[in-house]
Amino acid sequence: MNDALFAAPRPDALAARDLSVLWHPCTQMHDHETLPMVPVLRGEGAWLVGADGKRYLDAVSSWWTNLFGHAEPRIGAALKDQLDRLEHVIFAGFTHPPAVELAEELVRITPPGLERVFLADNGSAAIEVALKMSFHYWLNRGHGEKTRFIALTGSYHGETLGALSVSDVALYRTTYAPLLLTPELAPSPDTYEGEPGETPREVATRRLGDMRALLERHAHETCAVIVEPLVQCAGGMRMYDASYLTGLRALCDEFHVHFIADEIAVGFGRTGTLFACEQAGVSPDFMCLSKGLTGGFLPLSAVVTTDDVYQAFYAEYAAGKAFLHSHSYTGNPLACRAATATLQIFRDDPVLERNRELAAHLARRIAPLADHPHVGDVRQTGMIAAVELVADKATRAPFPATDRRGLRVYRHGLAHGALLRPLGNIVYFMPPYVITPQEIDFMVDTAIAGIETAVA
Repeated sequence: MNDALFAAPRPDALAARDLSVLWHPCTQMHDHETLPMVPVLRGEGAWLVGADGKRYLDAVSSWWTNLFGHAEPRIGAALKDQLDRLEHVIFAGFTHPPAVELAEELVRITPPGLERVFLADNGSAAIEVALKMSFHYWLNRGHGEKTRFIALTGSYHGETLGALSVSDVALYRTTYAPLLLTPELAPSPDTYEGEPGETPREVATRRLGDMRALLERHAHETCAVIVEPLVQCAGGMRMYDASYLTGLRALCDEFHVHFIADEIAVGFGRTGTLFACEQAGVSPDFMCLSKGLTGGFLPLSAVVTTDDVYQAFYAEYAAGKAFLHSHSYTGNPLACRAATATLQIFRDDPVLERNRELAAHLARRIAPLADHPHVGDVRQTGMIAAVELVADKATRAPFPATDRRGLRVYRHGLAHGALLRPLGNIVYFMPPYVITPQEIDFMVDTAIAGIETAVA
C-alpha cells in the first residue's frame, strides 16, 4: 500500500486524484466542476475533520448510519480484537461467535415473534431477501398465485432492482422502470398530505380505508405489504401516525398477506423507541435492519422473521424448499462484531432517554421555522426532523426542482462547518446520538442561515 495514502495530502490534490478515477453515488459528477469535493481524513464524535483541518458537524450521520459518533472507541476496540481472531469465513456450513451473539441479541430486542435472523450486507440486500422470502414462503405453502407486493406512495426501499421495484420516488425509479416489477401503490398516510383540519390519526384512519380497498381487490395475488414505519425517509422525511401500523397489522392478518417493516433507516433509536414498530405495539412478519446496526462502522444488514416463515422452508433436501440466497460476505465476523458492540452500548448507556432530551431540544430550536414565509411544514419524529421549503406558504406550492434550493443550503453548510444534505427542498436533521445541545444549536443556526440564503 502506498504510504502516501496515510499521510496528510493537500486537499486539492486528493480531490483531483479522486475525480480522475472515482464515480460517486447519487451525484451528478459534473457538479464537481464548481462544487469542490471534500476530502476527509478522520472523524471525532459528531464531527468530520477535513484534510485541510476544517471541521464539519455531521448533521446527517453520514447517510443515517452513524449512531454513537465517528471513531467510537468501544466499537473500534471490538473490531481491533476481532481482527486478530477471524476476518471472514464462508457462512454456509460454518458459523462463529459474533454472528451467533448478534442473532441472539436481535431476537431478544426486536418485537415478539421475530425469532430467526438472516444476514446480508446492506439495506437493499435485506429488502431483496424479505421480498424473495415472502414470495417463496407462499410458494412453499402452495400459493404460487401470490407474486405481487403492495407499497406506499412516496416509499423508498433501496436501489437494487427488487428494492427499487417497491419504491415510489420518481428520481430513482423512472429511469429503470422498464426493468422493474410493478407493485400496487396504496396512498401514504403522510400527515403533510392530509386534508385541512385532519389530525395525523384521522389521516391514518382514512388511508387504512384505502389499503383495505386495495387488499380486497388484490390480496389473493399479494405476497406482502412493505412500509417504512413512521417515517418515509428518502421520499422526503414524510411522517405519519403510529395507528396506521396498528391498523395495517390487522389488515395483513385479515387478508393473509405478510407485513414487511423496513426499519433500515428508522431502527435503533431514531424515532424515540428502539424500533419504530414498538410505538404501534406491532410485530411485522419481516423486519429489515441495516445502517445503524454497526454504528456506522461496516456494511451489514439483517432480516428478522418468524418461526412460521422459517418452518415453511425446513424440509428434506429433495423437497426443493430451501431458501437459495447468498452473499459472499454473509455473516462477516468483523461486521457482526461491530454490531454486537453497537448493541452493547444500548445496554450500557441510557441512549433512548438521552435521545428524548436531545429531540426535545431540537424541537424547541426548529419550532420558530414554522412561521417562516417559505416553510410549508416543520415535522419531527424522535431524532429525525425536517423543514419543508416552499415557494408559496399559503398553497404549499414547491420551488421548481431545477432551482436546486436544497443545494444552496448544502453549500452554505459546508462553507460554515456543517454537513447538511437536503432531500430536494427538504432540509432535514438526523445527527449522531452523541451530539450535544450546543452542537444542535450550531446545526440549526447554520441551517436557518442556509435557508435564508436558499430562498432569497
